[in-house]
Amino acid sequence: MTVPTLSAVVNPAAPTGQPGWAIERWTRASATFAVAAVLLLAVLALAPLGLQAGVVDRLTTLFIYIILAVMWNALAGYAGLVSIGHQAFFGLGAYAMVRLADAGLGPYPALLVGAALVALAAVPLAVFMLRLQGGEFAIGMWVLAALAHLCVNLDSLVQGETGTSMIALQQYAADDRRAATYWLALAAMAGLCWAVFVLLRSKVGTAAQAIRDNETAAISIGVHVVAVKRLVFVLSAFGCAVAGGLWLATSISFQPKTYFSVQWTAYMIFMVLVGGIGTMEGPILGALLFFAVETLWGGQGVLYLIGLGAIALLFALFLPKGLWGAVQQRWDVHLLSAGYRVRWQAPHGVHADRAVVGAGDERGAHTGR
Repeated sequence: MTVPTLSAVVNPAAPTGQPGWAIERWTRASATFAVAAVLLLAVLALAPLGLQAGVVDRLTTLFIYIILAVMWNALAGYAGLVSIGHQAFFGLGAYAMVRLADAGLGPYPALLVGAALVALAAVPLAVFMLRLQGGEFAIGMWVLAALAHLCVNLDSLVQGETGTSMIALQQYAADDRRAATYWLALAAMAGLCWAVFVLLRSKVGTAAQAIRDNETAAISIGVHVVAVKRLVFVLSAFGCAVAGGLWLATSISFQPKTYFSVQWTAYMIFMVLVGGIGTMEGPILGALLFFAVETLWGGQGVLYLIGLGAIALLFALFLPKGLWGAVQQRWDVHLLSAGYRVRWQAPHGVHADRAVVGAGDERGAHTGR
């Protein structure tokens, strides 16, 4: 059987049983995964009511890792802006929470308001930072993080590297604080992942990926490069600031050298590259892997860090597209379809796989990913 090429007229709404190319955004696998994800979130929401305190704390940590991975991937994997200084927003989110709580705002409202203020500050920062390209942007972000660290150290409330504590959190009983932080982390993770997913399925997401692939070509077709980059940059800053505030809510103490440490960005890069950069599923999978490695071997000190470096090196050599990138390449599975997919709809009675094979190199063709 001969299958027409993609240059033929695409029929996005071909009736069932009629042959033709069809454009789809949701597959059976992605729809099933979406339902399963909602059910999983509902189950996770009940965790503080039945699980031990240690398990709740570890799950909160996992949610923070997922937020960090998804935010860095949105910036680097989709907008093509590789940052090695995203610890700036992580630290500023925690610092803003400390400052607002000291001014009398409740600790959890301070977390959200502080993250919003960091995002607001990221708007003028983007004017300068987005003038930089490639490696210049990466180094510029690292310099920005170092400057933010130095400025926070000058605040008398923080007391330099000695740091301070979120005394306002001690007004809550330990179990109540743990549950509140857990639910806020769960809601933030779900909300930010959904926001990135919706953004990537919009025209802005398509424009961001066009910029990542070829900025000059994107400009030539009318993409507003600066505006798109700024939106993704600000969203990423907000998400990392939320993660910083959540980390402070779990640890209570704030020490600038800890929150502005480059290790946070290193963790983000590790999770995204191992999971699969430029995918929605990859950062989540990478965060799960990193969380598992940390849980099993995090107490090994320097050996743990050496192990992380070795794992990253092995993936760079043998799985450059990450775990999920390899899965997509091998089986063409998309659980969170952010782009469009072009599928050959076989005539009634003909197996779809046989029809697609005739398409040659267009097998599993899709755009926007």
